[in-house]
Amino acid sequence: MSRNNLPLVMLPGLLNDHRLWAHAQATFEPSRQVLIPDLSQDTSIVAMAERVLEQAPPRFALAALSMGGYVAFEILRRAPQRVERLALLDTMARPDDPQRARVRRGLLELAGLGKFKGVTPQLLPRLMHARALDTRVPQVVMEMADDIGREGFIRQQQAIIDRVDYRPLLASIGVPTLVLFGEQDEITPLAEARLMHEGIRGAHLEVIGECGHLPPLEHPERTSELLAQWLAGAFDA
Repeated sequence: MSRNNLPLVMLPGLLNDHRLWAHAQATFEPSRQVLIPDLSQDTSIVAMAERVLEQAPPRFALAALSMGGYVAFEILRRAPQRVERLALLDTMARPDDPQRARVRRGLLELAGLGKFKGVTPQLLPRLMHARALDTRVPQVVMEMADDIGREGFIRQQQAIIDRVDYRPLLASIGVPTLVLFGEQDEITPLAEARLMHEGIRGAHLEVIGECGHLPPLEHPERTSELLAQWLAGAFDA
């Protein structure tokens, strides 16, 4: 199978669905199979990875954002021979530090008490750069969260809390890898991008300016352009 028609699997993040990848899907679907799995149905990263592998073609390129990146790492642990290319967007290989884990458990407890609020307007400035706040991006983000809902959020947060440390996996990744981050990401800082870039042999790092945690929504054209270059082999070591 050539690079030009290699199937593309794109994994969304916490409280995200196919709408995260709308521009990329429209860009690539005319020339290749595109799959955007639902990651809101399972309570573990392992189960999410197994669900994706059941749905995916035998071999594929894999792009993943945030929580989707944890699922991508688990796919690479379980079936590395099926992944031909890897793009990691605003994600991290390390597990949560104690403070971040406490915050997650607190949110999980509130959700369990029926106090799930989705993505509130107060949270938006942490998720995206200020330039995106006056666009349609906040509405899309809040609609995705509302549609996934409390039960989906509980499942996803539990999966994230229980995930393993994927840093030992980095040295074994042998496929062309793009690490793509928003420069002003407050959720997953650039230090995590550098850790993955240095840990994965031959990985290529791209940073998008005036961008927070959601490049596919904040800068859809630039994100799709970089993914197209990655798929075409422009960044291969």
